[in-house]
Amino acid sequence: MIDGVQIIPLKRIPDERGTIFHMLRTTDPHFQQFGEIYFSSIYKGAIKGWHLHREMTLNYACVFGRIKLVLYDDRPTSATRGKLMELFLGQDNYSLVIIPPEVWNGFKGMSNPYALVANCCTHAHDPARSSRLDPFDNHIPYTWKRKNH
Repeated sequence: MIDGVQIIPLKRIPDERGTIFHMLRTTDPHFQQFGEIYFSSIYKGAIKGWHLHREMTLNYACVFGRIKLVLYDDRPTSATRGKLMELFLGQDNYSLVIIPPEVWNGFKGMSNPYALVANCCTHAHDPARSSRLDPFDNHIPYTWKRKNH
């Protein structure tokens, strides 16, 4: 685990009409504040990363399809500096992942035709308050290649 990252299993309520997917409520003990919510689609095999936000806490849930989410702690004063986390989110692991500021993150699409990720973050996105890295050419010790365990 990376210091400050939380993984919270989420509720799904299915019935014969469809399914309700819970994500985040103001009454949840882990709720901080509302900045904006957006949805990001990602095609199978595509990579969106690396991103780092200076003040924003991210609240990710994969509401459709499946993704591989990877986090890297590069914070100078963190007890988990240099640690990586790899999670698979989707129907088989419907969870909220809370990512604190200054933690690098990226995700890879794992399902056809695409996956859909919701982010209910604590601040409105400001490109001037975030950083990006090329997913393949950077200092993060991670390869996005498929792993056959």
